[in-house]
Amino acid sequence: MPRKKKNDPDHQTELETEMEAAGHEETATTTEDSIEARLEALEAAVEEANNKALRTLADFQNYKKRALIDERLAHEEGAASVLAGVITVLDHFDRALGLDPETTPASAVLDGVRLIRNELLKSIADRGVALIDPKVGDEFNPGHHQAVGSLPAPGVAPGHVSMVHQQGYAIGDRVLRPATVMIAPEAEASVDTEA
Repeated sequence: MPRKKKNDPDHQTELETEMEAAGHEETATTTEDSIEARLEALEAAVEEANNKALRTLADFQNYKKRALIDERLAHEEGAASVLAGVITVLDHFDRALGLDPETTPASAVLDGVRLIRNELLKSIADRGVALIDPKVGDEFNPGHHQAVGSLPAPGVAPGHVSMVHQQGYAIGDRVLRPATVMIAPEAEASVDTEA
């Protein structure tokens, strides 16, 4: 086969074809390397996101466990706080029950019961419980009083407390039990009987 000269157009075409093929191989190799690098970067990002999600889930589960423990401890602390005052009252009841009914006058028993009641009220007041103690003539407050009926009373304006059945209790702004009361009714309209 005769050797082609450098100036021969066929030789030029072959050289260009070889050079283009080599360039495409380089470009193809570069593109494959770029794709592999991007794929590795994406896989690393996915793995990092998965790890972060797992850490967040573990943190949340630990938070839930801590919250349950804190709730239980707060409940126990609250109960212990209330019971500390009630235990003293129970001691007073035990002393009162140990009295000899034959030798103890009724007035002494009543005085003891009053002292025990005052001790209990002091104990719950120390824990933020307030007594709702309406007086006859006080304005009816539906947020703190529960009307169980109406009863006229001298000198009591309509819609005001005319009788107290039972005291109520509140802690802060929350009513634990409203005071039960009777309220004075509206005055009846006088009927004109003249014809």
